[in-house]
Amino acid sequence: MKGNDIQTAIREGKTALGIELGSTRIKAVLVDEDHNPIASGSHDWENKYENGVWTYSIPDIWRGVQDSYQKMAKEVKETYGETLTTIGAICFSAMMHGYMAFDKEGEILVPFRTWRNTMTGEASQKLTDIFSYHIPQRWSIAHLYQAILNKEDHVSAIDYLITLEGYVHWKLTGKRVLGIGDCAGMFPVDSTTKDYYERMVEQFDSLIEPEGLPWKLRDIMPKVLTAGEEAGTLTEEGATLLDVSGNLKAGIPLCPPEGDAGTGMTATNSVARRTGNVSAGTSVFAMVVLEKELSKVYEEIDLVTTPAGDSVAMVHCNNCTSDLNAWVSLFEEFAEAMGMKTDKNTLFSTLYQKALEGDKDGGGLLSYGYLSGEHITHFEEGRPLFVRTPNSRFNLANFMRVHLYTALGALKVGMEILYEEGVKLDVLLGHGGLFKTKGVGQSIMAAAMNVPVSVMETAGEGGAWGAALLASYMIRKDEGETLDHYLAQKVFHGETGTVIKPDAQDEAGFNVFMERYKAGLSIERAALDYMK
Repeated sequence: MKGNDIQTAIREGKTALGIELGSTRIKAVLVDEDHNPIASGSHDWENKYENGVWTYSIPDIWRGVQDSYQKMAKEVKETYGETLTTIGAICFSAMMHGYMAFDKEGEILVPFRTWRNTMTGEASQKLTDIFSYHIPQRWSIAHLYQAILNKEDHVSAIDYLITLEGYVHWKLTGKRVLGIGDCAGMFPVDSTTKDYYERMVEQFDSLIEPEGLPWKLRDIMPKVLTAGEEAGTLTEEGATLLDVSGNLKAGIPLCPPEGDAGTGMTATNSVARRTGNVSAGTSVFAMVVLEKELSKVYEEIDLVTTPAGDSVAMVHCNNCTSDLNAWVSLFEEFAEAMGMKTDKNTLFSTLYQKALEGDKDGGGLLSYGYLSGEHITHFEEGRPLFVRTPNSRFNLANFMRVHLYTALGALKVGMEILYEEGVKLDVLLGHGGLFKTKGVGQSIMAAAMNVPVSVMETAGEGGAWGAALLASYMIRKDEGETLDHYLAQKVFHGETGTVIKPDAQDEAGFNVFMERYKAGLSIERAALDYMK
């Protein structure tokens, strides 16, 4: 769209806004009628480890949401000369899963327990056995049942249990709803009925009946909605809460809030069967849309859905680039000590490119970037660890290569299960911080996953852009038009992005590294046992 057309779209509310609360950044992206980003704003934040819990505070949530919105609105004013007063539709997204429990007054009962926590092992195993359905530790229902098993006082006072983006949506609209993709990260969802599995709901209610709690599960859970459904409008109080300047008007429609996995699928046009996407940043997860159900329950594989409710196998790993980023920061500190000026992007690009010069197997080096526990390899806690032998080829290129390799080690373990199940992928679409340096993370991912990896230019805006697309879909779809058709025909128009196929030598080298990675898990276990 031309400048004048964009100004008119802003003035008349022919736009869509996506705001995503990621692990380290909250981002707002405003798009025009052609789905092109026209303004954005972001706010950096970090989780805190307090009293044994990874958490974010409620004030930090709202400071971040408000700041990202204000920066986006400021860009609208400075670029187009328009004050943002209305928007066509809004969608919120955030880190999936976790535990936010509220009382009848809308006050949080215990600090937000994020996806990163691995404190629900007992509940996870018991529910998996009862349901005959894998319940990961980070799912809301595992947190809830663990709190019940622990006899936590707050449980009887729960009035609403929700995830992060659903919480923000609730406070802005008054609606207790959530998109099906993240509902499937709270409690198992039936892709046929597009609702929670009723059998399992009844099983859970029967399980906790002896506790004499004043609620049943459906009383405290959000209503399940699919992409395209209406999910409420911005209230007067919500408009003031979102836009502290007071310029934004109430009445703007919101679509179902979705988890970052769902918005990542949307942003990469991977909601159709035989497609998959991988998000690689603080955590890493792959989402593969299934053609048929898996043959059995796997504790390494989560079963969730697309925003439209189709079955998806999810391989989720808690650790990816955090330890790698810490090493890059160490190199930055060294550069500064030597009196050298360098910006972070240049430093990342230089070090990532250096990795491509390394030995295909990483020179015999070994690393585990486990800042937190890793359920796929059965660790309740993590200890970042770097190991080498006297015969290892220890140089900068191998050091960087092995840290890129190990960022994908746990993911590879999970994906091997899907390949053994006969799951087929034509292409894996990548997004997230690992892919910022052109070609490096992409080629490593292709070798690790044994499948071509595509990265689109548009995916640089990430899940916030995907959220904006879901908002656009709600207000612009044709009667009966499916999400996958809307994305393919009206957003991506056949765009495939830049595709890198697996290199045979890289693939062989990564496989050698994986043998070392699996064999060395006992070393990581020892580090955990003796480094308390």
